[in-house]
Amino acid sequence: MHCVRNMSDIDAGGLDIETTEDALLDGRITLRQPAGGYRSAIDPVLLAAAVPAKPGEHVLDLGCGIGAAALALAARLPEVRITGLERDPGLARLCTQNIAANAMADRVAALAGDLLDPPAEIAAGAFDHVMANPPYLEPGRADLSPDPGRRAANAEGDAALGDWIAAALAAAKRRGWVTFIHRADRLDALITALDGRAGGITILPLWPRAGAPAKRVILRARKGVGTPTTLLPGLVLHEGERYTAAAEAVLRDAAALGG
Repeated sequence: MHCVRNMSDIDAGGLDIETTEDALLDGRITLRQPAGGYRSAIDPVLLAAAVPAKPGEHVLDLGCGIGAAALALAARLPEVRITGLERDPGLARLCTQNIAANAMADRVAALAGDLLDPPAEIAAGAFDHVMANPPYLEPGRADLSPDPGRRAANAEGDAALGDWIAAALAAAKRRGWVTFIHRADRLDALITALDGRAGGITILPLWPRAGAPAKRVILRARKGVGTPTTLLPGLVLHEGERYTAAAEAVLRDAAALGG
């Protein structure tokens, strides 16, 4: 993500907050996000790159935040519809503003609501794909940020990882896809929560550098199928201080990820 260092005050959910204007996909997408607290990095772009959607399909972005993943997916696949669900009303409103700023309101929308009690628009079995970048940390097992926005983004609250997976599977059509990006050390929890409910699992490790252990993984699965799990070659992100050519293709050129 490239920050163009343009600061402004906007009214998000009734609160005046300072924002920066940033760019995704080498400037194809611009978005405003809070200047403090949690800030989107490359994970939403990598997540969006791994969603195997086709023209005419409908994608749900659970916990869409300011819309980084939804906008990146819409830029890569202009004939796909995307609905985002965000618990924080201020972030949902900011997401809506980002959608409008990128002239995508005809195919991307953001709703304020809780995945534990989703609004009526998030109907069961309505989506061809569901993608999510859930909080990575379990409460009580990590030092949490004192900043409320960063803490809400990084640490599980009322909704645990199993709840995120359950919500994604509930919203997906039969044989629909669910795609998650998460910490590699929680891969076992992801697979366990999918057991008996989804199959055809593919696991794509994200290696920080060649020869280094993966810190992140992208997992895809299909609801209601029982085909075996596949471990993909993965993506090496850095070579020295630069992104690898393969990572640049995803992060700057909107290439698909994961085959």
